Amino acid sequence: MTKQMNVCVTPPEQMRYAVILERGAYLGILIMVITYLLYAFGITTPHVPIETVINNWHLGVHDYLEVTNSPSGWDWLALIGTGDYLNYIGIVLLAVMTIICYATLIIPYFRCGDHIYLAIVIAEILVLLFAASGIVGGGGH
Repeated sequence: MTKQMNVCVTPPEQMRYAVILERGAYLGILIMVITYLLYAFGITTPHVPIETVINNWHLGVHDYLEVTNSPSGWDWLALIGTGDYLNYIGIVLLAVMTIICYATLIIPYFRCGDHIYLAIVIAEILVLLFAASGIVGGGGH
């Protein structure tokens, strides 16, 4: 009697997705740690000083943004050089990793003629970009 072994092989596109996601996640976390340390040690100047944050902590989001002259939506990009917005780079990288990973699947699925998966990947990318754009009012951060 021979013992049959089930061998599961992970498709290469799934491995590519996983490797890119892992590396991107570690890079995003590393960027967040570095930018936080720059902010925490006062190396970068914040848009909103910590005293102002503490004094207005009780406000709702709309009022807080108005009092501190802070942007909403994608307008934070104009403040990317300030200490309290610099850490958004790592956060954004973590947020876009799914889109980046999906984008790496387009060419392999196209070459293989796997049009169903290709359509799903493109649709996923478009939905994520549309949601992040803030066009529908809920995203944009």
